[in-house]
Amino acid sequence: METRIDEIAPDLYRLSTYIAKIELQFNQFLALDDEPLLFHTGMRGMFPQVHAAVAQVMDPSRLRWIGFSHFEADECGSLNEWLDAAPGAQPLCGTIGALVNINDYIGGRAHVMADGEMLATGRRRFRFLETPQVPHAWDASLLFEETGAVLFCSDLFLQNGDLPSMTDDDIVGPAQQALLNYEAGPLNHAYPYASWTNATLKMLAGLGPQTLAVMHGSSFRGNGARALEELAAMYAATLGSGRD
Repeated sequence: METRIDEIAPDLYRLSTYIAKIELQFNQFLALDDEPLLFHTGMRGMFPQVHAAVAQVMDPSRLRWIGFSHFEADECGSLNEWLDAAPGAQPLCGTIGALVNINDYIGGRAHVMADGEMLATGRRRFRFLETPQVPHAWDASLLFEETGAVLFCSDLFLQNGDLPSMTDDDIVGPAQQALLNYEAGPLNHAYPYASWTNATLKMLAGLGPQTLAVMHGSSFRGNGARALEELAAMYAATLGSGRD
């Protein structure tokens, strides 16, 4: 497996490993700053490749913050390996994530953030957003980097294939096709549709992101609010009614 490195915004790097067998990219995002932040760790089995990729950009031991959306292998599976590699790093999560999973998983204490709380890492300001069940999982959250208007989207906008690092083309259509493919197979029901799903996506659109940092597939540069509104409409049509 090869991990590709692309700078998708100033000092924001996308580290991407493509698994051909399942036609899916696994992307991590490294934000350089006085206190560098990594969003998504990747699975434990990918740690050597991702660590080597980070080392091409910065000294991995200087990592200060590790963010992720929810407790899942591709989100934070190698969290403990990263904490060993970067002794000054702390994981970021909400109260539910810390109490239910992360504190026990790491044998310590995560840096717990409240909904809407800001984290300053130097010139960047990250807003923590509690988004339960969006994309999925009770403990789900997202980060919005206000300085560059970057929304870290986790599994939202998932697209299959070995795709370019960045696009300004439609990503909702490919995301819908991927969703339909998963719904037709053994990985169905990955995206619950709750009574607050649409409102959560509208809230994200209201942030006005200019870059959507997508965990699986191409990231997006352009009118992120419109893309999120289109995603909300697609989820409502595909998941919101009539699904067994």
